Amino acid sequence: MLPLINEDQKDIVFTAILNDIHSWRKNMIHYIKEENPEINQAIVDIASNTDLDPKAVALGAYMVYKMLELAESEESSSNIDQLLE
Repeated sequence: MLPLINEDQKDIVFTAILNDIHSWRKNMIHYIKEENPEINQAIVDIASNTDLDPKAVALGAYMVYKMLELAESEESSSNIDQLLE
């Protein structure tokens, strides 16, 4: 099951993106190429095979990836904390 993304996590990612959209997107391209090449290829494939702006499609996919990654990280650390209590 996917982790639940809360408002704080959304805001963290939105703030990072809106600070410099072009740099953030470029950094995510390199990050996901290393982290998960299959997802990166799927993002590239769908972005290049749509009538929409490919950069906008990729940005949306990278945004969701980052929010899920952040939520998963916080959920995992929360689960560890609960086990230690």
